[in-house]
Amino acid sequence: MAEQQYAKSGKPLGPIGTTILFENEHIRVWDISLPPKGHQPLHEHHHPYLIVPVSEGTSVMRWEDGHERQLVDVPGEVKYREASGGPHELFNLEDTEFKSILVEIKSAGSPK
Repeated sequence: MAEQQYAKSGKPLGPIGTTILFENEHIRVWDISLPPKGHQPLHEHHHPYLIVPVSEGTSVMRWEDGHERQLVDVPGEVKYREASGGPHELFNLEDTEFKSILVEIKSAGSPK
């Protein structure tokens, strides 16, 4: 079992997604599912990642210091993001389920 991690504020950090779908030494693939108006608890990214929206909708990322970033998800529109600027939460602003796939890039693969 993984050791509990904490933000600098002392608040516990949760997982990046809902379920790990696949993992090897190079990538970790997460399912992210949030109910209508639901939210993903405080978490932090330590690797760059790709977001692959499965559902359409709007959400907001909120950091511990209160600043926010509004997000608009369109299925099929892949987004690349660097590791986060600190712990944040994700809030589903829709009356429908939020679904996306997140692919963490843990390391580069070896050249063939």
